[in-house]
Amino acid sequence: MTAIKHALQRDIFTPNDERLLSIVNVCKAGKKKKNCFLCATVTTERPVQVKVVKVKKSDKGDFYKRQIAWALRDLAVVDAKDAIKENPDFDLHFEKIYKWVASSTAEKNAFISCIWKLNQRYLRKKIDFVNVSSQLLEELPKVTEESVPSGENQSVTGGDEEAVDEYQELNAREEQDIEIMMEGCECAISNAEAFAEKLSRELQVLDGANIQSIMASEKQVNILMQLLDEALKEVDQIELKLSSYEEMLQSVKEQMDQISESNHLIHLSNTNNVKLLSEIEFLVNHMDLAKGHIKALQEGDLASSRGIEACTNAADALLQCMNVALRPGHDMLLAVKQQQQRFSDLREHFARRLASHLNNVFVQQGHDQSSTLAQHSVELTLPNHHPFHRDLLRYAKLMEWLKSTDHGKYEGLTKNYMDYLSRLYEREIKDFFEVAKIKMTGTTKESKKFGLHGSSGKLTGSTSSLNKLSVQSSGNRRSQSSSLLDMGNMSASDLDVADRTKFDKIFEQVLSELEPLCLAEQDFISKFFKLQQHQNMSASMTEAEDVDGGSLTRQHSSGTLLPISSEKDMIRQMMIKIFRCIEPELNNLIALGDKIDSFNSLYMLVKMSHHVWTAQNVDPASFLSTTLGNVLVTVKRNFDKCISNQIRQMEEVKISKKSKVGILPFVAEFEEFAGLAESIFKNAERRGDLDKAYTKLIRGVFVNVEKVANESQKTPRDVVMMENFHHIFATLSRLKISCLEAEKKEAKQKYTDHLQSYVISSLGQPLEKLNHFFEGVEARVAQGVREEEVSYQLAFNKQELRKVIKEYPGKEVKKGLDNLYKKVDKHLCEEENLLQVVWHSMQDEFIRQYKHFEGLIARCYPGSGVTMEFTIQDILDYCSSIAQSH
Repeated sequence: MTAIKHALQRDIFTPNDERLLSIVNVCKAGKKKKNCFLCATVTTERPVQVKVVKVKKSDKGDFYKRQIAWALRDLAVVDAKDAIKENPDFDLHFEKIYKWVASSTAEKNAFISCIWKLNQRYLRKKIDFVNVSSQLLEELPKVTEESVPSGENQSVTGGDEEAVDEYQELNAREEQDIEIMMEGCECAISNAEAFAEKLSRELQVLDGANIQSIMASEKQVNILMQLLDEALKEVDQIELKLSSYEEMLQSVKEQMDQISESNHLIHLSNTNNVKLLSEIEFLVNHMDLAKGHIKALQEGDLASSRGIEACTNAADALLQCMNVALRPGHDMLLAVKQQQQRFSDLREHFARRLASHLNNVFVQQGHDQSSTLAQHSVELTLPNHHPFHRDLLRYAKLMEWLKSTDHGKYEGLTKNYMDYLSRLYEREIKDFFEVAKIKMTGTTKESKKFGLHGSSGKLTGSTSSLNKLSVQSSGNRRSQSSSLLDMGNMSASDLDVADRTKFDKIFEQVLSELEPLCLAEQDFISKFFKLQQHQNMSASMTEAEDVDGGSLTRQHSSGTLLPISSEKDMIRQMMIKIFRCIEPELNNLIALGDKIDSFNSLYMLVKMSHHVWTAQNVDPASFLSTTLGNVLVTVKRNFDKCISNQIRQMEEVKISKKSKVGILPFVAEFEEFAGLAESIFKNAERRGDLDKAYTKLIRGVFVNVEKVANESQKTPRDVVMMENFHHIFATLSRLKISCLEAEKKEAKQKYTDHLQSYVISSLGQPLEKLNHFFEGVEARVAQGVREEEVSYQLAFNKQELRKVIKEYPGKEVKKGLDNLYKKVDKHLCEEENLLQVVWHSMQDEFIRQYKHFEGLIARCYPGSGVTMEFTIQDILDYCSSIAQSH
C-alpha cells in the first residue's frame, strides 16, 4: 500500500500541487468487484482546499488515472455502519449516497479518522459521523491560523497528531536565511555540533541585548502609567455626572411606564370589543330566522304550490340555523339556549303539520283513485298514478328535510304511505287480474256460467271457478279425442290456435301493464322519500318477512332483526309491501293458463323470460326483477311439467287390437308441439330450455314407438316402425331443429332399416321351389363341386331345372304379386302414403332375386338354353299394371 501511495503522489497529485494524506482500497457495494482508491488530499497553496478523490487503474495500461473528485465541504454524513463490530462497509453522503466496501477494516478506520481530522483542522464544518467508534474521533488541539507560521504547509499523515506537529515545511525566506547562515560557517555541514554551539552563543548575545533595551525604556513606562492615572480620574468624574443624569431620568421612566401600561389596557379593551362584536354578529347572522320564514312554518299553506315553496325555503333556513357550528362557549349563553329551544319548537310544530297534511293526501289519493276503478274494470288496463305522483313530488324537498330533522315522523309517513298504497294497489291489481282471467276463458256470459259474477260494479270471480272451467273444457276435448287414442288427459292437438294466440296477447298485455306501473312507483319512491342521496343510512326501518307487520325489518335465520344495509334494499322492501299481491296473482294467472292448455306454458316461458331479461338489464336487484324472476321459476316448472306429462301420455298410450295402428297419436303430437314451439321460441332468450325438452321428448317418442310396435297385433312391427319413423324424419327435416340433427339421422336409419326388413319379410320367396333348387346348387358349389359340373348331379340336372321352371309361368307370378300388393295395402295407413314406396322397393327386391337365378343358370348350365318363362320386363309390366289397377 505504501508503494501505491508514493506512486499516486508522484503521478497524480504532485503535478496538481496536492498532497496525499490518506488512502483506502474500496469497491462499490453490491456490484462487480472493480477495485479503486479513495484518496484524502489537501492543496499545497493557500487557501487550502480539501478533497476526496476517486482513482482507478486504467484499462489500457499499468497506470492510474483520476476519475472523480468531491470537495470535503460537500460531505454531509460519514456512515461507518457499525461502531462496535468490525465491518468494511461505509457510506459517504455527498450530493447522493455512495456505498463502499473497504479491503480491510483497518484501512477504513484510518481513512475515516483522517477525514475527521481534516474537518476539524480546515473546515470546522458539522459533518455527521454515524456509527463511528469514539476512539477514532479524538479531539485535535485547537490550532488557529494565526498560531500557524506563515510558511505552514503541514502534512497530515492520518496517524498521530504529534506526528503532524513534528514537521513543518520551510518557506522560501527561511530557506534563504538558513543558507546564508550556513555559508558564514565553514563547519556548518561537516561539524553540525560546532555549528549548533555557534548559533547558541549568538542567541545568548541577542537575548542580552533585548534585556538592556527593555531596561532603557523604563522612564517611558513611568510616564505612560502617570497618564493612565489621570485618565482614571476623568472617568470617575464622568461616572458621577452619569449617576445624576440617571436619577433625573428615573422619574421620567416611571411616568412613561404608567403611560405604556394605560395604552396597553386601552388596546386590550378595544381588542375585546372587536371580538365581542364579531361574536355577536356571528350569532345574529347565523341564528336569526326571518319573520316571513317563521310565519311560513307556523301557518304556511301546504296545499298550494306557492305555499309549498315558501315552506320549503323556511324549512331550509331553519335547518341552517339549527345546524350552525357554534364556537366554544356559545352554548352557555342564555340567549343562544332560548333561540335553540325556539328553533326546536318550530321544527316540531312544522314536522307535525307536514306529516298530518301528507297523511291526509295519502288517504285522499286512495279515495280518488278508487272512484276511477270502475272505468278500468272492463278494460285490461291499470289506472295511471302519474298525477298523484306529480302532486306529491312537490313535497320531495320537505320530505328530505323531515328525514334529516325528525326521522321518527319520516318513518311514520313511510309506513302510512305503504299501508294506504298497498290496499289501493291490491284492489286495482286484483280487479285487473280478474278481467284478464275473464278474457282468457271467454265472454262475460260464459264466465257467469262457470262462477264469475259481477258484484257492486266489481268483478269478484274466483280462481276455483276458473279451474272448474278448465277441467270441464279439458274433459270435453278428452271425450272428442277418445276415438283416436285412449288417454287420461286432453290432447294438445285438439286446441284452437286462435285461443293460444289470444292467451299469448292477454298474458303479454298483463306483463306490459305491470312493468311500467312498478317502475313508475319505484322511481317515485326513490325521488319522494329521497332514498338515492346516500348509499348508507342509519335507518331504524328494517325489512320484514311479514309485510303486514309494523316497520320494515329483515328477519335473520336465527330470528334476530337485522338493520337494512342500504337505501336500495329499503326501496325494494317498500315495493314488496306495496305490491305484495302481484306475485300471488301472477302465479294464479299462470296456473289458470296452464289448466286451460298446458301448451300455454311455452308462451308464458318466452314472454316471462323476455320481461325478466329486460328488468335485469335495468336493475338486477330491483323488486320487478326479483318478482318476475320468482314467477319465471313457476313458469319453468310448469313447462317441465308439460314435457313430463307428454312423456307420461306416451307411456300410457293404448292401441286398438282390431284396427291398424298407422301414425301414433304422440308422434303427431310431437309434430304439433315442435311446430308450435319453433314459432314461439324464435329468437327467444330461453332457447336452451326448449332444446333440453326436445331431447327428452324425442327420446320418449323413439322408446314408445318401439314399445307400441312390439305390442301391435294387427299391424306388423316393421310397418309401425317404418311409418312412424318416416313421419318423425319428415317432421325434423321440415322444421330443421339444429339440436335434433343426430335424432333426425337416427330416425332416417330406422325408417330405412324397417322398410327393408318389411320388404324382405313380406316378399319372402315368390318362386319358392325354384329358390330351394338353387339353394341346393349353391350348396354343391360350396362343397367343392365346380359350377359347370353341377348339371351332372342327378338331383340338379337340366331336366330337373326345366321341371321346376315350368311350375312358374308368367300368369302365376302376376297372380302372386297381385295378392302381395293387396296384403301391403292392408297393412299401411293412408296418411303416410308409403304404399308406392314400399311397392317399388318390393319390385326392386324381386328383380334382384330374378337376376340372381339367371346368373346361376348361366354359370352352372352353360349352353343348355334353359331360361325363365318370364323376363325382367314382364316383372316391370306386372308391377305397373297391379299398381294402376288399385
